[in-house]
Amino acid sequence: MSSARPSGLPLVDAMTPADIVLAGPVVARDEVAGLCDDVRALLETTGAPVVVCDVAGLGPPGLAAVDLLARLELTAKRAGGRIRLRDPDPALHALLDLVGLRFEMEGQPEQREPPLGVEEAVEPGDPAV
Repeated sequence: MSSARPSGLPLVDAMTPADIVLAGPVVARDEVAGLCDDVRALLETTGAPVVVCDVAGLGPPGLAAVDLLARLELTAKRAGGRIRLRDPDPALHALLDLVGLRFEMEGQPEQREPPLGVEEAVEPGDPAV
């Protein structure tokens, strides 16, 4: 017995679930080491180049959060991948920029095209490209 296919487009979740959800303030060193082990294991078992970390529930940003994210990124790079942050608090984003750490944020383009109608000025004596 066969059934007819439903008409229309299939239901697709536009946002993939996060690989790791960081909730609450992280204070213990063994907790950080366990999360690093989780990132390494995810990269090795799935073969994916990116681990998505949901940081919405991380709590107020501070140096402990910066330390945790820096360690997760270092672990991911050593395993041949990287992490991508989902839903970072604007204050966390600003703090990461302040300390010089650049993370890929989900939904944020890496490089954007300049707006239409904007032309770059050319100075006299500039070489032709």
